[in-house]
Amino acid sequence: MTATERFLCADAARTRGDPMAGTAPHGTVWILIEYRQGWPVNGFDGLDLDPQTKALVIEAAHQAQARILLIRRPGRRHSDGDNRWAVLSHDQGGTLLQRWGTWRRDEDLAHIVPALKARGTNDLGPVILVCAHGLHDTCCAVRGLPTGRALSRLWPDLVWECSHVGGDRFAANIVVVPDGVYYGGLDAQSAVTVIEDHMADRIRADHLRGYTTLFPPQQAAVIAVLRRFGPAGRNDYTIGETVRHDSGWHIKVTGRPPHLPELDVEVVPRLTPPRQLTCRGPADSSAVRYEVTSIRTPSR
Repeated sequence: MTATERFLCADAARTRGDPMAGTAPHGTVWILIEYRQGWPVNGFDGLDLDPQTKALVIEAAHQAQARILLIRRPGRRHSDGDNRWAVLSHDQGGTLLQRWGTWRRDEDLAHIVPALKARGTNDLGPVILVCAHGLHDTCCAVRGLPTGRALSRLWPDLVWECSHVGGDRFAANIVVVPDGVYYGGLDAQSAVTVIEDHMADRIRADHLRGYTTLFPPQQAAVIAVLRRFGPAGRNDYTIGETVRHDSGWHIKVTGRPPHLPELDVEVVPRLTPPRQLTCRGPADSSAVRYEVTSIRTPSR
């Protein structure tokens, strides 16, 4: 690379063929805060808000193991009307819950704290988050902004740009919440196809980074099953058992009809060579990839 060329981590990752399976951060609770001005590099933590209110929200999020994301609508920014906030969760029974409110003054964000303990409604559509946090990573803006605009033309009420979600090198990244589904390596055209399939409860292995309700090796196991046997609904496959052994994990994947009822999947972690993983990465570092070495039906 010459001195005049700009390093873009998403371009480099696609050239290398970096695997995405197993890269969705674990979590089941999200706090979304609409903020239409510029986002600091560290998102909500860097906002100049009332210190007491900000500390309340951060502590409540920590207690609930919730992730705080800033959001805004794609396209031209406007300042009319109140901002919105939301608490979204995916409970242990698989129920998807949402609770929304509005804020004008910083102190209004304190309403997020009791909302984290209240039961939300389960009759709302999914929230489609497109990472467009350019100050955190250049690729998130270069690839995320046009992807968000394309999706918002079809689903204007569901699509938001959001702050950093992780995995910058997989931009454009999309997170569907509270389903907890991470997609990556997208552009404006492929994102429309992926979301059309998602809305039809037809999840494909292509572009799937994982389900946030599962841990990385479990995510990789489900993605390998989807790649082998074809698309399935978000809850068509569940994890029956995960056993750690010397070289990796033995994972039982249970399917609902018409899918195979049970599969044994072997997953082995591999460390990649050191490389620059983000646009702003100060040094090369390694990443863990999860290699599925076998998928088989249990012997009886």
